[in-house]
Amino acid sequence: MENSVPPTVISRRRALTAAGGVLAGAALAAHAAPAFAAGSSDADAIVVGGGLAGLVATAELAAAGRKVLLLDQEPETNLGGQAFWSFGGLFLVDSDEQRLMGVKDSRELAWQDWLGAAGFDRGVEDPTGQDHWARKWAEAYVDFAAGEKRSWLYGLGVRWFPIVGWAERGGGLADGHGNSVPRFHVTWGTGPAVVEPFEKRVRAAVADGKVTFGFRHRVDEIVRTGGTVTGVRGAVLEPSNAARGKASSRTVVGDFELRAPVVIVTSGGIGANHDLVRRNWPARLGTPPKFMVTGVPAHVDGRMLGITEAAGGRIVNPDRMWHYTEGLRNYDPIWANHGIRILPGPSSMWFDATGKRFSAPDLPGYDTLHTLKSITDTGYDYSWFVTTQKIIAKEFALSGSEQNPDLTNKDVWMLLSRIWQTPEPIEKFKKNGVDFVVASTLSELVTGMNKLTGDGLIDLADLKRQIDARDREIDNPYTKDVQVMGIRNALAYTGDSLSRTAPIHKILDAGAGPLIAVRLNILTRKTLGGLQTDLSGRVLDATGTPIPGLYAAGEVAGFGGGGVHGYRSLEGTFLGGCLFSGRQAGRAAAAAI
Repeated sequence: MENSVPPTVISRRRALTAAGGVLAGAALAAHAAPAFAAGSSDADAIVVGGGLAGLVATAELAAAGRKVLLLDQEPETNLGGQAFWSFGGLFLVDSDEQRLMGVKDSRELAWQDWLGAAGFDRGVEDPTGQDHWARKWAEAYVDFAAGEKRSWLYGLGVRWFPIVGWAERGGGLADGHGNSVPRFHVTWGTGPAVVEPFEKRVRAAVADGKVTFGFRHRVDEIVRTGGTVTGVRGAVLEPSNAARGKASSRTVVGDFELRAPVVIVTSGGIGANHDLVRRNWPARLGTPPKFMVTGVPAHVDGRMLGITEAAGGRIVNPDRMWHYTEGLRNYDPIWANHGIRILPGPSSMWFDATGKRFSAPDLPGYDTLHTLKSITDTGYDYSWFVTTQKIIAKEFALSGSEQNPDLTNKDVWMLLSRIWQTPEPIEKFKKNGVDFVVASTLSELVTGMNKLTGDGLIDLADLKRQIDARDREIDNPYTKDVQVMGIRNALAYTGDSLSRTAPIHKILDAGAGPLIAVRLNILTRKTLGGLQTDLSGRVLDATGTPIPGLYAAGEVAGFGGGGVHGYRSLEGTFLGGCLFSGRQAGRAAAAAI
């Protein structure tokens, strides 16, 4: 393995069993000679976690001439972490792409929307308050998104699909939750293209001897000496050839202790650890669902939160989380219980498990967490879209780089084919996914829905009554139906009318069929709270004092400050939060060493 942690560093206690010793020998033999040694330290900095935030922080440290150990419990195949699997959406303000689409945005409007979504209310003015640093990070991030974010990424080679998406349209008030205008910029190349420039910079630094990889190095303890962080200890795991996203072995073959004056924790969130999700589930979101699908690989386990807390770091806002309501069970899973999210347009009708239509703001693409609470309040852990082929052909997109081969592979011809046909990944889910029911009549659709769940909760006459009522609202250009208003509002935006909103039509219009029902599961995804950090990324203790030598970035730090999003996200802000907090922590740590 190129420039990996040397055997003189990785094991200080070799008390292994005979069988374990054989495995350890194989593991240690794979490590190269020492890349560097800095006096009494093994590096200038240790970065724990090879996801997007870790790559950005490492790249910044290396660019400043610092020598870095980048550790990760997973094999090299997972470099880039969850960001690799993402759709690649980025929140930008007053961008060239927005102006091209006729969108008038500003820093002031974005800040208004952010505050309305975040709802910061936990000691904002108190230096020890949970939201004190979160709000400061939020303002700095909005400034970044309205300022140099686009030019910085553009200079690194990142490009965007020209049509800007409109995510999280909100709860209905100008100063409440939601994006007033489209801000969701899909990266040309999706998640892998966001990771690529930083992975390239890090690999170049490896070649220059500034960065050393330590894959299969699981950190179990952050070491403090005299109150100052001086390194990490942990276990060497046996070599693994597990493919990206697949679970890897946890067999221990050795141990290690590494020393550095700076440790940056960038280990991600808790989305794959359902026990931890349920333990932190807030009462305001109802009862935790009995069944959820998982939107992240198994290694997103939240281990480093507890480990950093044991070293004195303060965890704030652990009850704030972001889980999606439109999850599908992946018919071809990469990780266990693999869920895929539908990114819906505005036209599908949304019903609870009993067949009752949701009201505003529980509309497709409007207010994720409000809808989550509405679903849990029903006592069931699923809901339904009732829609048409005409709608899914234009309005359904699937989260994940692997579900968007046209954008991920930068295939213009395949992308253009969306104009005249339903994208192939959507058709494959419709054919193979266990959550889809397709029928030519409403009676057949209801029979299929009740057969799928086994609950028999959907009443044909009542469902037809609600759909007929909605369909009558289509006959005039004005309406009292808020969702129909929303569809017409979407069609007034060029980007939506071109690519994300079907021409308005009646659900029971035979020419728009067949009819389709989609069972929607709760899908775990993001941790909004985490380690509290100041604007330099320094981890704070319970008194609000920075712990010397300890930094954090990315999801483990709530994307900055222990909760930059507050209660809700405006979307496109998770990757951006990793980029910004990783850059802040990397630059600050480099300056402090």
